[in-house]
Amino acid sequence: MSHPQLAILGFGTMGQAISAGLVEASGYPADHIQAADLHPAAGKARAEALGIRLSSDAEAAAKAAEVILLCVKPRELKDLLAGLTAAGALDHHPLVVSIAAGTTLAFLAEHTPAATPLIRAMPNTPCSIRRGMTVLAPGKGVTEAQLALARALFEPLGRVMDLDEKHMDAVTGLSASGPAFMFVILESLAEGGVQCGLPRAVAVELAAQMTLGAASMVLETGRHPAALKDEVTTPAGCTIAGLMVLEDGRIRSVVARGIERATQVAAGLG
Repeated sequence: MSHPQLAILGFGTMGQAISAGLVEASGYPADHIQAADLHPAAGKARAEALGIRLSSDAEAAAKAAEVILLCVKPRELKDLLAGLTAAGALDHHPLVVSIAAGTTLAFLAEHTPAATPLIRAMPNTPCSIRRGMTVLAPGKGVTEAQLALARALFEPLGRVMDLDEKHMDAVTGLSASGPAFMFVILESLAEGGVQCGLPRAVAVELAAQMTLGAASMVLETGRHPAALKDEVTTPAGCTIAGLMVLEDGRIRSVVARGIERATQVAAGLG
């Protein structure tokens, strides 16, 4: 792929994860990336390790960029875009990709110059170890070439999917909030092992590897989770006995409702 000049505005967890994935996993030239953050000292060591430029001057970074990644919190986005627009930093119509949860394409269009190509993206924290999931929702007028460019930026971090924007809040509730839910489930699985006599470190490793393997089976086989579950669940066996206890606790409803609530809150973040 060609390597356009890239500005990453916001150099926190996701800004650093994206930068690392591009430089270390895909061979993106570090000198083609310029990051900016209100508090650059916090990310200085990481930027130096990657060999990318980091400053507090978002306007200068944007003016030099062909692609701009907005990696700031939703509440910070309006002021950032106002500053960029006032400085003329978007007048050259770079491709703008925002990862701000709950922030719609309509909001982005309202706060950027007319005809700015816009893409809404939602990555998750496993992107930091290149096992992430990113969903892209292109705005009006975005070309296939521009969408392909956005995909190429996130593909080094894991899987990438395109969806209509109407699904993005649910994507946030499931894919972006989901790792936290899985950490709670993993912790609970490990606690069960400890309760039954396993050393804690062993229980955590068993639970984590088991979860990784189960998820990989779903992705690699393409089979429904219920079908894979049934293969483990033999009549009168230990697995069905454990599943009945989980069903007594309404695990399906509780987890599903958790996703629903996270989706509702995500919709209001912007």
